[in-house]
This record gives sequence, C-alpha cells and structure tokens, in this order.
Amino acid sequence: MKKKDLNFIGHSKIFFGISIAIIVIGIICNIIFGVTLDIQFKGGSIISYGFSGTVDESHLKDVIQEATPNNTVTFTISQDIMNNTADSDAYVIDIQFSGEDAISTADQQAITDKLTTEFPDNKFEYMETNSVEPSMGTKFLFKCLTAVAIASILMVLYVTIRFKKIGGLSAGVMALVALFHDVAMIYFMYVIFRMPIDSNFIAVVLMILGYSLNDTIVVYDRIREERRIMGPKTDIADVFNHSASRVMSRTIATSITTLAAIAVVYVVAVIFSLDSVQSFALPMMIGVVSGCYSSLCIAGPLWVMWKKRTPKTK
Repeated sequence: MKKKDLNFIGHSKIFFGISIAIIVIGIICNIIFGVTLDIQFKGGSIISYGFSGTVDESHLKDVIQEATPNNTVTFTISQDIMNNTADSDAYVIDIQFSGEDAISTADQQAITDKLTTEFPDNKFEYMETNSVEPSMGTKFLFKCLTAVAIASILMVLYVTIRFKKIGGLSAGVMALVALFHDVAMIYFMYVIFRMPIDSNFIAVVLMILGYSLNDTIVVYDRIREERRIMGPKTDIADVFNHSASRVMSRTIATSITTLAAIAVVYVVAVIFSLDSVQSFALPMMIGVVSGCYSSLCIAGPLWVMWKKRTPKTK
C-alpha cells in the first residue's frame, strides 16, 4: 500500500502561528523580565569556596550580603565532583559580584571570616577568585556574535551553491530564516527560564546552527531528487509534501536519539547540581526540537511560497 503524503503546505499557517506565538510570548517575557548577562559578558568577580554538608541558602545569602553590603550577591552551589576524598557531601559555592571594579581583598577576607564564623560545621575554605573587566566582557560578547554571524553566512552560501537546481538563493535564504527561528527559540528559552546568557549560550547556538542546517539540507536533497523523478511540471507543493513525508521519520528518529543522549547529560547535571552543564544541556534539547521542527515546517513551506511567487523563466 502506497504511503500517503502529509500535507505540510496545507498546514503551514498553523506551523507559522505556533512559531509566532512562541516568539510573541518570548518578547513579552523579555520586556517584563529583561535578559540577564553573565559576568563573562558584563564584568565582575567570582569567588569560589569549598564546603561540606548542607546549608540554608537564604541564611547563606544574608551572611554574604552582610559581609559586602555595597554589592548585589548571587551565587550557585554545585557538588564537588573533583573531590578526591571519600566525602560525598563536598560542595563548591561560586559567589558572583557584578560591577566595574574587582572585589577587594578586604571584602574577600570579610566573606571568609563571616562564612567560617556562621557555618563552623561546614568547613568553608577559600579556593580562588576570578575577575572579568567589563570591557573584556563586551569584546568577548562581540567576538561570539561575530562567530555566529560568520557561521550563518557560510552556511547560507553553501546551501545556495549546492542546491542550484531547486533555486539555490531561495533555498539558502529560507535556510537562514529557519536558523534565525532556532536562535530565537533558544534565546527566548533563556529569557523565560531566567537563565543568564553566558558562553554556553554561544556554544549552543553554534551547535544548533549546524544541527538545524543538516536537517534542512536533508530535506532539500530529497526535494532535488524527487523533483527530478516527478518532473518539472509537478506542482512544487506536491514535491515538497512528498519529499518531507519521506524524510520525516529519519529526521524525527535522529532528533529523538540526540535528545536521549542530551537528556542523560541533563539528568546527571541535576543530580550533581552542575549548573553550568544544566545551562548547556537544557537549551540544547530545546534547540534540537526547534531544529527538527523548523526544517520541516518553516524552511520548506517558506521555500515553496517563494517558488510559487517567482515567475517561471525559460
């Protein structure tokens, strides 16, 4: 029995509506909550301490705030997986201070004294201090965005050259639109979940750009083959529906396999309280889903719309 083709083009308005709705929600959250930049981008200092046992985080924040009343305190606690002792309750706390000036030696000592006094049983020990100047953070952010822009341009050029037979420019432009769609999904996920944008964000964006483009290329490649088989007189919408229906199972299976691997990483990060790994794995999962969705439901239908509006030439 011949497998029936799914009508992707007929439901394109629904697909576009879903994406637009998510983007609108993200914009509203961005206006209300704003976006948080990590110290890597806005500058500041990070002081790390090792300790054992459990502590009351609200009381811990009050203690640190009392030691440095002129600074806004934020911190993350993670399990010390590098601990070589038999103590399974070893943790690391990273205290972050935003600002143009590095944390002073006096403030460091005040924090150390307060922690050892208020939590004598937890054996707080100073580990290290890292400082980032605001100018360095700005330069780092600019370089990261430049890397994303260059990667996007090279990807579009590759698609344009490779798929000349199905309209290389239109294929490249719509692939770029799909990439922007995926970047927006990742960005708004950071905004909605109130996650600070750090170097993990740039790493996730670059990886998803490659992953999403690979899915889009698979779809375009199948369109090129099916158009040759079905003939140039076949409606371009029918060619796309047939091609997308044939590669959908492969694309979904690949995405599920990737999601399973990343989900394992995320679960391990949650168990061991590895915030830096969580901030990488969770956006990656969102990006993989968005990449699969945009290749079939955004890039393809937009490409068909472009081709239908382009006058045919001999």
